[in-house]
Amino acid sequence: MSTGRPPQVKEEAAMIARIWHGITPTSKADDYLKFLKDRAIPDYRSVSGNLAVFIMRRVDGDVAHFLTLTHWNSFEAIQAFSGVDVSKAKYYPEDSEFLIEFEPTVQHFEVFTG
Repeated sequence: MSTGRPPQVKEEAAMIARIWHGITPTSKADDYLKFLKDRAIPDYRSVSGNLAVFIMRRVDGDVAHFLTLTHWNSFEAIQAFSGVDVSKAKYYPEDSEFLIEFEPTVQHFEVFTG
């Protein structure tokens, strides 16, 4: 069975960062942030192996960009959150009330400490 792990990422990293990007109309940005705080952040934190969750927002005219940056201790932990294919974005039914588009994938980065 495939692990869904991107082949370029190795387990020697201290942790794995997962980044998702979404766009809402600026008029819905505050409501979407509240939704993320109330629904998405607790969902991330409920998964064993999730080390941190950060929500970032940048308003750019009529749209607001959101980045969700999460830190994980393993790809197995990410799979427990996202499913076997860790490269696929996970969406909630409520996202359709806010998001302009649904990007199909996320990015993963190895995180190293000095």
